Amino acid sequence: MAFRRRPRQLFRHTDVPARVTESFILSGYRFPDCSFSECLASAFRPTNETGNFWTHFLALFVFAFHCLEPAGGGQARALSDPFFYPFWTYALGAAGLLAVSSLAHLFNAMSLQVREICFFVDYGTISAYTVGSSLAYFYYIHPRAGLAPAGARRGNASQAWPPAAGPSPPRLARGFFDTFYIPSTCLVALICTLACCSSRQRWRRHRYVIRTLVFLLPFAVASAPIFYRLYAGPPGGGGGGTLAPFFYRHCFWLVMSALINVSKIPERLSPGHFDIWGHSHQWFHCFTFLSILDELRMIKAEMRELSGAALLAGAAAGPTLLSTYGVMLGLQGCIAGIISWFSLRAREDPRPPQARPKAD
Repeated sequence: MAFRRRPRQLFRHTDVPARVTESFILSGYRFPDCSFSECLASAFRPTNETGNFWTHFLALFVFAFHCLEPAGGGQARALSDPFFYPFWTYALGAAGLLAVSSLAHLFNAMSLQVREICFFVDYGTISAYTVGSSLAYFYYIHPRAGLAPAGARRGNASQAWPPAAGPSPPRLARGFFDTFYIPSTCLVALICTLACCSSRQRWRRHRYVIRTLVFLLPFAVASAPIFYRLYAGPPGGGGGGTLAPFFYRHCFWLVMSALINVSKIPERLSPGHFDIWGHSHQWFHCFTFLSILDELRMIKAEMRELSGAALLAGAAAGPTLLSTYGVMLGLQGCIAGIISWFSLRAREDPRPPQARPKAD
């Protein structure tokens, strides 16, 4: 069947290439041949991507507002003190996820190839965000992760991080967090990027389940310091009282986002009635952002604990440019290679699947 584009018109799922359609969404589609300006203008008219754009674009500014005053210091210090390097690495990862996700939903109608590339990059930023989270967890949440012998003076690379405040974790736990934790989160992030990108070119029948499982797997690995902290308690038995409530809410919103992304509720219950507003992907965006917001509050609360106990006494060091921004930069290079490889494949074989997803 030949597809002909009519400018500024929205289409039904039977009138656009099959690769553009989503299950149980019957109308509101933009034909994948829009110009840049038409995609930009579509942010202000009702399409089935308008809500997807705004739910993460507005969330980006809310997230930035909460990051303006990092816990534990003023603005000048927050930009220069190595203590804040993991925080800014995390913040850049989360902000990148929100920004790229919103732009991917806005500009994916330029062509089928651009659509594929938009979502490849989107998956890459999700992986980068999980590694940013793991860096913040490593330095701020696990009571003795990355620990070196205590007593070194400020600026010494061998100084303890965080400062000694209680008994050291068992040797096995120290060995895992010191040696394997960050490499593991990076490896899982790359595997998840590969799986998500592959789901756009194969396994399309199970793409929502694959992407949701891939969405949850990095969370489980990155959260290892929190699980240990909840099991062992904070060093010395004090502090850390804010960790559990924020983390449990963070988990709740993640589970909700996963369930709604797989179930495709409410549009599954009433196909055609939630094509523009209220469909599952918009709720997925909202729940994901709420999980990020509680995660941010959890990290900042733990930073305050460390700041009050250590930074004001001038005894903290630990994070370096290489161990924070360097890790993220290296990861981004690997992700860019994966995205480039899949983008070339999309250009070589742009044909959409012959069978269209059914609305029921």
